[in-house]
Amino acid sequence: MSTDYQQAREALGARLRELRTETGLNGKEFAERLDWQRSKVSRLENGKQTATEADVEAWASVAERPDAVDELKRSLRGLETTYRSWRRQLSAGHRAVQEGHAVQEAQAETIHIFESGVIPGIFQTADYARGVLTDVSNRLGTPRDIEEGVRARMKRQDAVYEPGHHFHVLVWEAALHVVRCAPEVMAAQLNRLSGFIGLDTVTLGVIPLGARTPFSPKHGFWIIDERLVVADTWNAELWLDSADDVAYYRKVWELMRESAVFDHHAHRLIGRARASLDLA
Repeated sequence: MSTDYQQAREALGARLRELRTETGLNGKEFAERLDWQRSKVSRLENGKQTATEADVEAWASVAERPDAVDELKRSLRGLETTYRSWRRQLSAGHRAVQEGHAVQEAQAETIHIFESGVIPGIFQTADYARGVLTDVSNRLGTPRDIEEGVRARMKRQDAVYEPGHHFHVLVWEAALHVVRCAPEVMAAQLNRLSGFIGLDTVTLGVIPLGARTPFSPKHGFWIIDERLVVADTWNAELWLDSADDVAYYRKVWELMRESAVFDHHAHRLIGRARASLDLA
């Protein structure tokens, strides 16, 4: 979770506390009016929990400040712009999320990508993508519009073949060995990945597992036109657009590039991963 995000959540909490204090009610009394646990009021006021729209509406109602609802919702939307819960994003299904990313990618000229445990979406086969999206829906309990999501993800790949775009991609070697589907599907995925090496619009590097690196792989991220970082975590997607954040992630990407191999060396690592699959 970013520092900016946490500071914004604490600022929202301070505003909620201010509204409660104006009522003359202590935290326990305010919680009783809301029919909440006292601990929830405390967590919201101290920036330890993210409010929902329903929470801020109820808070304003008990505080008898209906005029504050719009203000509180604006603050909440500001949080959601940076910190996008996967469960919230996927509440409408995979297709909407994939189409949203497609818009960003279609408009971008240069995208820098790092993935540590998965083949990047723009390089995925339909069968591999189907396995990934199914796993996500099962894990989060979100709508299973898998086929619509797969079609939308495949449509995103149009940008890879269009002039005016360039994708600078780094993949940790471990991602070549994380099997998210049947072995034969994984083999086809690795074959497809190899096919992107040498494409005019793609620079693809693999960071070998044994390479000396001044960093840990942590999470995957995309840098879009030096203006936006989209970083994946287990439960959310961060959209970071401050100049400092973009510059820092670009610095990390460049460090990673120094540890990567390209061209026939990358081919060899992808081939080694394919050979390790049990296709019997």
